[in-house]
Amino acid sequence: MRGYVVASCVFLWFWSGLIVSSYAQESSLESEEVVIEKVEVHVSSHGPVVLLEVGQQAIPIYVDPTVAGSIQGALSGFMFPRPLSHDLMHTILEAYSVKVDRVFISLKDGIYYGTMTLSLNGHTKIFDSRSSDAIALAIHFHTPIVVSRELLESAGKPIPGKEQEKIQL
Repeated sequence: MRGYVVASCVFLWFWSGLIVSSYAQESSLESEEVVIEKVEVHVSSHGPVVLLEVGQQAIPIYVDPTVAGSIQGALSGFMFPRPLSHDLMHTILEAYSVKVDRVFISLKDGIYYGTMTLSLNGHTKIFDSRSSDAIALAIHFHTPIVVSRELLESAGKPIPGKEQEKIQL
């Protein structure tokens, strides 16, 4: 019975009409791929922040403490005593051979948007997501993260050189 419920949830979630807005689909056409040379979770005066490095810039993405823990755990290989939400979603998607092909992060009107492109048996769907959840699942699945040019230009900070101490967040 439990397997049937999980399978039903995956099926409904995957095939539901929760396809992302046309804004995110259009924005992804003018995006730059983020080469994650280093992903770090820091604590700032505004809360936990994930830094994504792109070329000579770092994009700070503010996340809640649970997502920060999930990302840090995925980066370090740490296993929590009980699975966090991203661990559970990763396990469910893998169990049903759903592949996370791509994660796209954009910025519109000061709000971060995340989308995840998932595929199953040759069918592809794009789902709306919080940017932090999309990043967490991308790290769990070792999936490319793509960022909009607008986000890179508006939120990217120069990566500090040896003469600088830290990025101002």
